[in-house]
Amino acid sequence: MKPIHRNRRLALVAGGGVLLAAAAALVFTALQRNISYFYTPSEAAEAAIAPGARIRLGGLVETGSLSHGDGLEISFRVTDGGATMPVAYSGIVPDLFREGQGVIAQGAFNEDGVFVASTILAKHDENYIPKELQGISHELKPADEAPLTN
Repeated sequence: MKPIHRNRRLALVAGGGVLLAAAAALVFTALQRNISYFYTPSEAAEAAIAPGARIRLGGLVETGSLSHGDGLEISFRVTDGGATMPVAYSGIVPDLFREGQGVIAQGAFNEDGVFVASTILAKHDENYIPKELQGISHELKPADEAPLTN
């Protein structure tokens, strides 16, 4: 009798391990499809990314490269100081989007090597201050003059 229970327990543990491995494989493949790597223009040039493959391209909007087309269409160049890539976008751009500012564009390269963005995200540095707070002095009081709080 004991060997039968031992075999049943072994089968249950093995079956549980197979189910756990299958669940881990499903999670891994789902995450793999949704990961969008951040490429700089230099990395994108070296990687030889196939046209149509969706990626994120990030860098600075090259000064003097921004041009507005018909309607909401714009084109500009993204640079990382080493390489430069042309980008085309049709839509409303974020308020912080401008030349010389950091940008992340999500989309794909077309057959001509132009990155066609479906989404534009503008980046800002750590020195960002809202318009309402610009010009206000942020002097700290010495510890002995600061009010006591609970």
